[in-house]
Amino acid sequence: MASDLEFVQFACDQLSGAGEITYRKMFGEYGVYCDGKIFAVICDDQLFIKVTEAGRAFAPETALAPPYEGAKPYFLMEDLEDREFLTEFARRTAAALPPPKEKKRRKRNGV
Repeated sequence: MASDLEFVQFACDQLSGAGEITYRKMFGEYGVYCDGKIFAVICDDQLFIKVTEAGRAFAPETALAPPYEGAKPYFLMEDLEDREFLTEFARRTAAALPPPKEKKRRKRNGV
């Protein structure tokens, strides 16, 4: 089941204090970015944040679950109403992730 765009927008609004939050449709679901770094996914109207040591230290009791079959576990964010918690969790996670890789430009017919 694909996520509802309204849910995606709500989740991203709740995370907005962490930095520039954007989302992008990916494989029928959504990738969520903070300041250009992908740090979360939304699948089946659920928010999953990448596992980092910073996230573990901040909220060690947060449940882990795979966002889709065959995926590594992510933090499953079950309470989207706690905006302060989500913002801080997202900010710490994004800060712990490496910067996005620069995209290489493809050469066109030897040009």
